[in-house]
Amino acid sequence: MDRLDPNTTNATPDPQLRAVDQSVVAGGTPAGAFDAWSYRDDAGVAGANLVGYKVEASDGSIGKIDSDSSEVNASYLVVDTGPWIFGKKVMLPAGTVNHVDHEEQKVYVDRNKDQIKAAPEYDETATDPAYRDKLGGYYDDTYSATPPGGGLR
Repeated sequence: MDRLDPNTTNATPDPQLRAVDQSVVAGGTPAGAFDAWSYRDDAGVAGANLVGYKVEASDGSIGKIDSDSSEVNASYLVVDTGPWIFGKKVMLPAGTVNHVDHEEQKVYVDRNKDQIKAAPEYDETATDPAYRDKLGGYYDDTYSATPPGGGLR
């Protein structure tokens, strides 16, 4: 029987760990500055039309994508929450997308339902920079409030 090298691990990698900028971060949270309005390079979006895809928060389903934008530095998803939040819609900045499973037609975001529900209310008429700054700031703050274990402080 071969000896195991104590400097290596034979465990299956945790799918919640992601290497970003040469650092491993729990839950797929990006290392360094959070860019709310750009998809992560490894999210698997790459110009795909995500309308109709289901959206999964870290603790369950939140709805289906009603519309999306892939504008450079202005990308987002609008999610129809259906009965979860009484038919309201929420806007999720592209930076919250952890990865996309095109086969299952699901988008996985790295926020939980409570964080999404507590976000500034989506207003279809609010397309001004002030709203985007408020929403982007909220999600940026939730990264600093999410310890590696995933719960809120």
